[in-house]
Amino acid sequence: MTITTTISRPAPHPALQSVRSPSGDRSPKLPAVTRSPLRLLAPVLALFASLLLCAPVRAETVQVAVAANFTEPMKAIAADFEHDTGNQVQLSFGSTGKFYAQIKNGAPFDLFLAADEATPERLEKEGGAVAGSRFTYAVGRLVLWSAQAGVVDDQGAVLKGNAFKALAVANPKLAPYGAAAIQTLTKLGLLEQIQPKIVQGENIAQTYAFVASGNAELGFVALSQVYADGKIKSGSGWIVPDDLHVPIRQDAVQLAKARDNKAAAALLAYLRSDKARAVIRSFGYGS
Repeated sequence: MTITTTISRPAPHPALQSVRSPSGDRSPKLPAVTRSPLRLLAPVLALFASLLLCAPVRAETVQVAVAANFTEPMKAIAADFEHDTGNQVQLSFGSTGKFYAQIKNGAPFDLFLAADEATPERLEKEGGAVAGSRFTYAVGRLVLWSAQAGVVDDQGAVLKGNAFKALAVANPKLAPYGAAAIQTLTKLGLLEQIQPKIVQGENIAQTYAFVASGNAELGFVALSQVYADGKIKSGSGWIVPDDLHVPIRQDAVQLAKARDNKAAAALLAYLRSDKARAVIRSFGYGS
């Protein structure tokens, strides 16, 4: 915007004194010109306005409770989201059951990415989540895995052999992957004989640690924990057929306390994007 100011010349004031110049000419003596304070402030105000226009939009922070099996995919997705939007993401990983209890007790989470569909649905019905925000972001796969090559065959026959000392399973009351493992053993008719050898992890991350460290020769873990580039990246494993347990549908939901958090809504939408979906599939999840 351009502002143009027109100034007219006033008539000489009678009080103006005439003085004689060295050449003898008489000319009016003009009073000192005083600048208006507003005119002095104008450049400062203009600079201040330009700085306000150039100032970056303040980034928002999203606090997300994430099921332990989705640790690595979510780290990658959060990094992409921060890069693309400028918003910040704080991630907490753990068991779905414990997160539910924390949320009910007022934990300051904005989004909840569960390892099942039942828990987010329950929160929604209880008024703890934004109605209509819930959707399935991934379908998990269960794998019987050993950190040692050759221990687990591609049919899971090692379970029937029962020659191992310890089998790691996540707590079925808190972790959906643990519940799926118990369902698998039940359907195979092996739960009763294997039960004494089960070492229970609090969540799927701890269960994986039991097997990776060798404290348990094998265990049921999330495929995403041992999968890369289209294959199991180390050790040996048997990808459990889907018909041996109920589908592990993992739902995400925006929590009621974050109803007006635009960054939280943006991250939830980002999980549906092609870019995020590609990351999720790369870790062995279905959709």
